Amino acid sequence: MTTKSRIEWTESTWNPVVGCTKLSAGCKHCYAEVMARRLQAIGVPGYEQGFRKVRTLPERLGEPLQRRKPTVYFVNSMSDLFHEQVPDSFIDRVFQTMRSAHWHTFQVLTKRADRMAEFTSEHSIPDNVWMGVSVENKRHGVPRIDHLRQVPAKTRFLSVEPLLEDVGDLNLAGIHWVIVGGESGHGARPMKAEWVRRVHRACDAQGVHFFFKQWGAHGADGVRRSKKANGRELDGSSFNAMPVLAGS
Repeated sequence: MTTKSRIEWTESTWNPVVGCTKLSAGCKHCYAEVMARRLQAIGVPGYEQGFRKVRTLPERLGEPLQRRKPTVYFVNSMSDLFHEQVPDSFIDRVFQTMRSAHWHTFQVLTKRADRMAEFTSEHSIPDNVWMGVSVENKRHGVPRIDHLRQVPAKTRFLSVEPLLEDVGDLNLAGIHWVIVGGESGHGARPMKAEWVRRVHRACDAQGVHFFFKQWGAHGADGVRRSKKANGRELDGSSFNAMPVLAGS
């Protein structure tokens, strides 16, 4: 089903796949895993087998086609489209829907960047589909950027969330948009302001759109408080830049 989203950089979520398995440091406190447990407890269809059981849901494939108002969709907020348990044939059907629903913008985000690059080398990507990778640290996240550069998408983006360490001087060649955010929830790891500033400087120097999503559970001063209290400002300013949407 499609659901209106509280995620600041999108409008709705569409989950033709549910469930996932942990892959890297950014997965430690997975929000989707927590949410899936809640959905399973209240009997929401699709979550009967919990989160670690990856399931494709063909009955959800046509949902974006039923909405005529142009919408920004985060694809598989509760999974990873390029998870090894999702068949190529099903990924192709997801892309067929996104191609047909050309009035929407679809944001596909993965931690399995190598499979994404391999799949898209043999499949065309519609202009209304943005392709992105998660970049949480140097070891797991930064290498994904090179895989993303191989993807023949009109719009490529990075979700640098949760930002767990200084990721260095990022090479953003071929990247159009960068989202940065801290971790929230139980056990959240703090994000230092200088780490964020370094990513922002890289975006500014290389002409890349920069979106600061949130501080998360710890503020710029490192103090733990509510996510709302920490706010979304970096050095007194808000950063909400985005690429051009489909149909604009």
